[in-house]
Amino acid sequence: MSQIIEPGSIELNLKGDDREAVLKELVGYVRELRDLPNAQQSLLEALKERESLHSTGIGDGIALPHARTALVGLVEKPVVVVGRHHAGIHYGSIDDKPVHLFFLLIAPTVTQHLGIIARISRTLRNQKFRAALLEVHSPEEMIELFRQIELEK
Repeated sequence: MSQIIEPGSIELNLKGDDREAVLKELVGYVRELRDLPNAQQSLLEALKERESLHSTGIGDGIALPHARTALVGLVEKPVVVVGRHHAGIHYGSIDDKPVHLFFLLIAPTVTQHLGIIARISRTLRNQKFRAALLEVHSPEEMIELFRQIELEK
């Protein structure tokens, strides 16, 4: 994960007050799509469609917004955008608790898509790691936390 996540794709102070606003905010941090409003809209629609099927809020204050399948042609390599919302928002999570940490995933292939979701999910099972993510002060500090937990495995 530390090799996929870039400082410019981390927002530690999300401002949206509902799921749609946060999704739109996260999409704005996809560097590869910044100058492509139609691609941003396509991604946002795919994310909203996925959320309408079942929330990607996995509990413990975490959501993994992603499209139902890989978005072929949208990006050339996997992209993960990380967002943190201090107050948390209602997201329809399985535990019905507010979500504070968001991991938006876009991958060019289904294999990469599934592998990254699995990797994020495994990493976020660690309660101390989740708590540390809520306390970081910079994107670089967050990436370093990912490096540290990867070394432990």
